[in-house]
Amino acid sequence: MTGKPRVWISRPTFPDIVARLEPYFEVTAEPEETAFMPAALAAKLAPCGAAIVGLKERIGAAEVAGAPALRIVANLAVGYDNLDIPALTAAGILASNTADVLNESVADYTWALLLGAARRMDAAERWLRAGHWHATGFKAWLGLDTRGRTLGILGMGRIGQAIARRAAGFGMRVAYHNRSSLPAAIEAECAARYLDKPALLAESDFLVLAVPLTAESRHAIGAAELAQMKPTAVLVNIARGGVVDDAALAAALGEGRLAAAALDVFEGEPHVHPALLALDNVVLSPHIASATWDTRRAMTAMAVDNVLALFGRGPHAGRPPSPVNPEVLARRPAP
Repeated sequence: MTGKPRVWISRPTFPDIVARLEPYFEVTAEPEETAFMPAALAAKLAPCGAAIVGLKERIGAAEVAGAPALRIVANLAVGYDNLDIPALTAAGILASNTADVLNESVADYTWALLLGAARRMDAAERWLRAGHWHATGFKAWLGLDTRGRTLGILGMGRIGQAIARRAAGFGMRVAYHNRSSLPAAIEAECAARYLDKPALLAESDFLVLAVPLTAESRHAIGAAELAQMKPTAVLVNIARGGVVDDAALAAALGEGRLAAAALDVFEGEPHVHPALLALDNVVLSPHIASATWDTRRAMTAMAVDNVLALFGRGPHAGRPPSPVNPEVLARRPAP
């Protein structure tokens, strides 16, 4: 025992970045990816002053009840629907995320998914790997053009804006829906116009979802919303599983009421609705939109910075860079 506060890191990250914690903390990092049951998670948190966790760790009142020294849970993600923020706040525990550092990488990947679905790349690759070459004729493997089409974005935060800025290179019109319209300067920068949600659904040739998962946004795209979209439209979800009703989406794709979809997130991850797996007009990937070397390193560094700062250390001492519930800081300031 060193007498230093303990930090638990729930998954393998980057040792050279984590090493910044070692002068001030007793650090334990899991050597491999593990799915912790609630009791095991509570046991991991119990002796800790800080924890750096991923989306697989669902942390609420029960998990922190036996962790009296726990002061911060640093999430390795921009979203934090895995954390019960009211419960952590009530316990005086700061939650933090990795806001902003992944915007550009996620936007790039969104376009990879969009173009892959538009041009049927996933199905074409499977065809080729199965030993085929020639399709059935000149009109086989026809996809969709982007130029001159409308890109709709539901959720126009920083990631949505990064996606929108790229649309100019593809000659697309941009429309969006948000809880409120953006300042005129940002709309001009993104060349985007605000629509209400029904109009966005009706006008979009490609609809990208970039909203956080909340009680209000759960199944924001369900059977009723899908019925309002063009049958030639493509849906792209890089937000969270649960924003889309996956069963309703699979039915719309299977029945030809929607042309295609591209999904990086799913309800009930890591499980994927079996009907989606059986379809050729959907591109699927395992929640990897932020998975570049630079971005995952930056996410780790921000989590480390948040932990250091809360304990009065590092370049942001006393001022964690990305608190989710900053009211905790006012009640329980860092030393």
